[in-house]
This record gives sequence, C-alpha cells and structure tokens, in this order.
Amino acid sequence: TMFGSTRSPLVGGGNHEFQIYVNNRSISYTRDGILFIKPDITAHWKSDEFLYEEVLDMWGNGVNDGCSGNQDEGCRKQGTDNVIIPPIMSARLRTLKDFSFRYGRLEFRAKNPRGDWMWAAVWMLGARFPYGYWPASGEIDIMEGRGNDDFGPLSNNRVFSALHAGPYPGLDQRLGGVYTARRNNSLVDAFNVWVMDWTDKYISISVNGRRIFHIEPETNFYDLGNFADVNAENPWVEGGKMAPFDQPFYLLLNVAVGGGFFPDILDPNKPWTTGSPTAMRDFWEAKDLWYPTWTQGEDDCTSEGGALQIDYIRIYKMNSTEM
Repeated sequence: TMFGSTRSPLVGGGNHEFQIYVNNRSISYTRDGILFIKPDITAHWKSDEFLYEEVLDMWGNGVNDGCSGNQDEGCRKQGTDNVIIPPIMSARLRTLKDFSFRYGRLEFRAKNPRGDWMWAAVWMLGARFPYGYWPASGEIDIMEGRGNDDFGPLSNNRVFSALHAGPYPGLDQRLGGVYTARRNNSLVDAFNVWVMDWTDKYISISVNGRRIFHIEPETNFYDLGNFADVNAENPWVEGGKMAPFDQPFYLLLNVAVGGGFFPDILDPNKPWTTGSPTAMRDFWEAKDLWYPTWTQGEDDCTSEGGALQIDYIRIYKMNSTEM
C-alpha cells in the first residue's frame, strides 16, 4: 500500500475535533479488498477513568509510531475533570512519504460512515509547501461528509467538495460545491464513485457522474479571491494560472469526530458547544445518546456501519497533463 498512518497530536485538528489518530489495526484495516477506517472510543482501550485522571503519551518507539506534531502539548496530555483526554481513537492515512502527483484523474469508490458527529474526508495537501504554509500552498477537499441521519442540511445525505487557497490563515478563500443524494442514506448505505479531474487549467469534481464542482480561474487564484482589495501580498507571483494548485499534492483519508464542523444552530440537542473549554468532556458524557448511532444495535466489535469504507482509489494520467 502507498498509505502510511499518522499518530496525531492530541489537540485535535483545525476544527478542534475530539479524536486522536492512532496506528492500530482494529481501527484501520483491510478485508476482502476494502479499506476500513472505523473510529472507536478510547475507553474501550483504556478506561473511563483514564480520560479524567491519567496521561496519554503518543511518543512511540517504532518506525511508524512517531507523533506528527508536538505543539501545545500535542503528544502528551494529562486528563483532568474538565479537560479530558480525547475520547475517540480514529485513523488518518496519507501518502506523503510514498506518493504525490500533479494533474490527472483521481477516482475512488467509497461508502461513508454512519453515526452522529462523525465526519469523513478524502482530501489533498501540497507535498512541498512551495508557496508557504496553509492555506498558501492549497488544500483540495474531494469529499467531506457528516455521519448524522438528522442534522438538517448537513445530514449524511450530503457531501461537500472544496478548494482552499489564500495568502494566510485569516484570509482563506473557500470555493466549494455540494452533492445531495437523491435517496436518503444512500451515501452511507451504499458505495458511490467520486472523480476529480485536475489539469493546468481547471479542477472538476463529480459524484456518481454528476458534476458538483468546477473551478477554472480566468487569470489566477489571487484575482479570483480579490485579495488585492485588502492589500494582501500575493504568495503565487512565481506560479502559474492554477497556483497554488500547480504543484504535487499528496492524498489523505480520515474520519474525525466532533469539533467545530457541526454548527450549534442546527441542533439544539448537540451535546457540546463549539469553542467551549469543556466541549470534549460534554461530548463524551453524552455517549449514551450518540454511541448507539455508531453501532446501530450491532456488537461493538463487529459493527462496521460507522466506518469509512474505500473500495478502490485510482489515479490516471490525462492527455496533455503530467503526473
């Protein structure tokens, strides 16, 4: 396989999620040609008390056990009554060390996870950061989808695609599209096919043959974002029309849980408030409400409805483009 696993920092991702990413074959594994990423609760591996009282140290000894970011106590955390150890273990797989490409067609067939407060992503980042750190070197979100059956317009019958590009984090331009399944739950109950076409002129994304996203800048992404209006420095002056999307990118797959990806306004019963210092604890202590949606009445160990399932990922060279 070209994917390597990630042991994550303990501070959550950019949306302050509630999981840690671990290298564990019960959480990321293959069977009958299908790749599974199946989140689990940390207490299954430790204990409920562990979350509040003990120390979780992500520094491992093996070649694949390194923690990927130690900022803000990111690799070692002491649980307390209010700021608990992340209650979810999940996986993020990436091709950073093994494979990246520029331009071509990427196609994958996947079944999204079903379960409250999960969100799955298949996405890409620049492999070499030639234009600077995020979002200056770009991000391509091919698929992002939530697992909730009932979360208004952000339920599991919708998935999103987007590009991120901007001079600095406070000036990120998001250009996106949305796919709404014609039948409820068909994104989590069946496999679907995503295709991204990426050339030196445009990026286009489709789901099940329906195009949901096409970006073809007339001049460049700096002009498209109107960044000159705020006197922002152009990080892409040395790039072409598609900069920052004119460089090799690598692929990431993950299932995150909770955090700021779930707006408070859409569900008055959401068990945490975005930005609260006790958000992780509040989420965990509502486990009896959300965990049954992950297992759907099946045994914890055998239930796989809450897993992101990938049948295949294929990358093709396109005419007049390069890999």
